Amino acid sequence: MTWATDRLDVIVAGDAEPPPVVRTLKLGLLDAWGEGWVRKTWRPSPELENGDGTMFGGYLAALADQALAFAAMTVVGETQAYRTINLQLNFVRVTRMVPLSIEARVVAVTRQVITVRAEFRREDGALVAEATAQQFLMPFPGAGP
Repeated sequence: MTWATDRLDVIVAGDAEPPPVVRTLKLGLLDAWGEGWVRKTWRPSPELENGDGTMFGGYLAALADQALAFAAMTVVGETQAYRTINLQLNFVRVTRMVPLSIEARVVAVTRQVITVRAEFRREDGALVAEATAQQFLMPFPGAGP
């Protein structure tokens, strides 16, 4: 176990206090995780709706960054921290304000970078968007030598 997997356990158990940015953006937290993957269901709030009833695409980018960071947490070392250095989001179809299933997986881990990929699906299974990111690994603040 690491600081990151301990945190994931607390989040999934429902015992975590979401950071201010998560509360403000109404991102929600996480439903499940295992080594190399995370899963969550996200339910939109009415105030996030575009005028035509569709989902604001930039908001999906925030959800992607969160899910991809959670996936990186499943493999990051005890003395490592990470930061997103690249995020790409591809929209497959326009979606209305419906719950989304978000799954993110670790694709590759090198000495300095974790590459992660996520899919966003509607309840009917239709793919809405795909995202990829690279997480740059660095020493965890305050970690030993």
